[in-house]
Parts: sequence; structure tokens; C-alpha cells
Amino acid sequence: MGAILSVDQKEPRQDVLRAAASVLLASGVLVMPTDSVYGIGCVAAPGNPAHERIFTIKQRDRAQTLPWLVGDASDLLAYGKEVPGWMVDLAQRHWPGALTLVVKASNKVSQEYRAADGTIALRVPDSEFVRALVREVGPLATTSANTHGKTAATSGTAVEERIVKLADLTIDAGPAPVGEASTIVGYKEGRPVVYRQGALDLKALFLDDLAPNLS
Repeated sequence: MGAILSVDQKEPRQDVLRAAASVLLASGVLVMPTDSVYGIGCVAAPGNPAHERIFTIKQRDRAQTLPWLVGDASDLLAYGKEVPGWMVDLAQRHWPGALTLVVKASNKVSQEYRAADGTIALRVPDSEFVRALVREVGPLATTSANTHGKTAATSGTAVEERIVKLADLTIDAGPAPVGEASTIVGYKEGRPVVYRQGALDLKALFLDDLAPNLS
């Protein structure tokens, strides 16, 4: 069984942050809480062997790239390029939060982390623990902490025993505050496309005027 540590997502202890950062910087795999659901991730560094391990642990098709958790809204323009103004607006309004934005990847994103169409999915989670961790080690390549096809874990105790055993460290923060996967928004020809309707209802909160363009 992999090691398990407890944390308060809003006010994380420094010793837990140091332990998690140490695992990640040693090319390790971390199971972590977020505001939406629990994730499994690694440092999004070129050639990190933990990146491949995540696909093996999750039993996920390698063709499916991993979204990145980043620390601040400004990271949208650091790791994305040619980002539409309305998408910058979305980030300013709803980050940190349960919103994932799919954008063209900048040259700061190595090829192994890009989708086949050259995009990267980015999110700033509403978790001071994760954001502090990102500021310490850099962006995290993550996916939900469950076997592919199974229900995402919304609490530390709901993470499958098999995943806990195969990860290097699991951080348990109790129930995830939102308990639902993030909403995913991208764009085609500059117009918004909702790839997944999740915790954030963009039509109600922001995109009412763009609703006819959503698909």
C-alpha cells in the first residue's frame, strides 16, 4: 500500500506540501485532492517517467493526453497561444474553479503533453494545496484518480485501493468540495465549444450570449 497523508486543502500544512513536492520532484506519481474530484498526477516535465506510469496505473489509452493543473490565471497565456479574448475572460471570472480550458499549446509545452491537434487542457483548481504545490514544482499533468471507465473518486477514501498501492503517495483531504468533474471548454475558429458539461454551468454563468454557438 502506498503512503497516505492527510491535508486541509484550504490551509495545507507545510510538512505535507514538502512531502508531496519531494515525491513529484523525484519523478513520482501523486494522488491528490482537488475541488472537483481526486486526481493522479506528476510534474509535467519533458521525459518524466511518471507520465507513462499514470497511463499504466489508470489503464488509459496512451493516445489520450493529460490535462494540466496550473497555479494562476496568468498561466493560460504562458502555456497557451492565440487564446481568444473571451476565453481569457472566462479564466479571469472562473479560475480558480471547476473549469478546464483547451487551447493551442505554447512552446513551453513539450510535444509529449500535447494532443494530436497541438492543444493542451489547462485548469486552476480551487485548492490552495494544489496551487501551492504547482508554484513549488511547476504544472502537474493529471487525470482523475480512477481506473479508466470507472467513477471518479470524490473523497480520499473512495480512491481505489489498487491506485493507492501503485501511486507513490496519496494525499487525503476528505470529500472534494464540488464533487463533480470540471466543465471543459475549447474553441473552433474562435468560437466556444463545450466538450464536457460538468460542475460549472457556463450557459447560466457567462455564455448566455454565446449559447447559439455552443456545440
